[in-house]
Amino acid sequence: MTTFEHPMSSFTLLHTASGSKSRAGIFETAHGSIETPIFMPVGTAGTVKAVEQRVLKNEIRAQIILGNTYHLYLRPGTELLEAAGGLHGFIQWNKPLLTDSGGYQVYSLGENRKISEEGVTFKSHIDGSSHLFTPESVMGIQRSIGADIIMAFDECTPYPCEHGYAKKSLDLTHRWLQRCRTAFEAGSGMYGYPQCLFPIVQGSVYPELRVQSAEHIAAMEWEGIAIGGLSVGEPVEDLYQMTDLVTDILPQEKARYLMGVGTPANLIECIDRGIDFFDCVMPTRNARNGMLFTSQGIINIRNERWKNDLSPIDPGLTQYNSNTYSKAYLRHLVNSGEILGAMIASEQNLSFYLWLVQEARKHILDDTFTSWKEQIIPVISRKIS
Repeated sequence: MTTFEHPMSSFTLLHTASGSKSRAGIFETAHGSIETPIFMPVGTAGTVKAVEQRVLKNEIRAQIILGNTYHLYLRPGTELLEAAGGLHGFIQWNKPLLTDSGGYQVYSLGENRKISEEGVTFKSHIDGSSHLFTPESVMGIQRSIGADIIMAFDECTPYPCEHGYAKKSLDLTHRWLQRCRTAFEAGSGMYGYPQCLFPIVQGSVYPELRVQSAEHIAAMEWEGIAIGGLSVGEPVEDLYQMTDLVTDILPQEKARYLMGVGTPANLIECIDRGIDFFDCVMPTRNARNGMLFTSQGIINIRNERWKNDLSPIDPGLTQYNSNTYSKAYLRHLVNSGEILGAMIASEQNLSFYLWLVQEARKHILDDTFTSWKEQIIPVISRKIS
C-alpha cells in the first residue's frame, strides 16, 4: 500500500488486481473519504433529479455527487451560493462534491457560443443573455461553489471531428490549463477547507493526440487527472482504446476520472482499464423514462409483463430501500405519470450503480476481478422484455 499526499488531498492506492489494470483505492477530501472505484451521481443544478439528499446519503449511500459550473453560475448564481457557505451549505450535503467546469455544457450550446483564445462567449439557455467564461473566471466560480474537486476549463471536441480541429482544440485546452493552474494556485478555498484541481486529457479519438495530452499532463503534479471528450457519440471500441492508451501513461499514484461514462458494462470495462471515478446522467435519465438497471438485467418497467408482478424491483439488491416496492407498483406509478415513480426508479438505478462499483472493488481486493467481470457483464447487459 502506497500513499501519495498533498496539502489539499491524498490518494491511497490499495491494490491493483492481477491480470488487470483495475485498482482499489481511497481518495481523501475535507468532506470525507471516497472508496474507489466509485460512481458519482450527477446533480447538475444542485440536485440529483428526483432524489433527495437524505436518500442519496442514507439509502443509496453515495460517497460523492456532482454539480455543474455552467448551470450553477446561471442559476442560482455565485452570490447566493457564497451567502449559503457554498454548494455544500446550500443543498445541505456534508459529503464530498465535484464540479464539472462547464466545458461540456458550453460545447453543447452549438451556435450559441463562440470560442476564442480568451475563453468562450455564450448565450444563456435560460434567457439568452451573453456571458464570457475564461479559465480564470471558471476557477473563481468554482471557488465560490466550493466543491472539493474542481475541473480545469477545457474544450470538449465533438465526434466526429477532423484531426486538424482536434489538434488545434487540444493545444488551446493545454494553454487554458496553464491559466487555470496559475489562477487556482493564486487563490485559496473560500470556506475554510482546501480544494483540488483536476486537469482533463483531451484529443478526440486520435491516439497520437491522446498520448500527447496524457504525457503533457502527467509531467505536472496533480491530485487526480480526468479523461474527457469521450462518450460523445464515438464507437465503444474507441472509448475503450483511448481509455486504455491514456491510463498506460498517467501516473499510477494519481486518481483517474473518466468523464460522462456510462452504461454498467462501460463502467466495468473501464475499471478493467484502470479508471477510478465515473459519472453519468444515464441512471437517472433512463429511470425517468421507465428503464431500470438491475442485478438481473435491464428492464422496461412500462411493459405489460410487469403489470401483476409483485416481486421486488431487484431481487438481488434487497438491502436497498427501493426494493421495498414491487415491479407492479412501480409500473403503475410510472405509467400513471406519478412523481413517486421517477423517484423510486432513480433510487433503484443509482443504488445498482453504487452496488456495481462496490462489487468491483471487492473483487479487485480479492484478486478475482477478471473472472467476475466475465460473469457479470453478460448478466447486467441483457434486456429482460
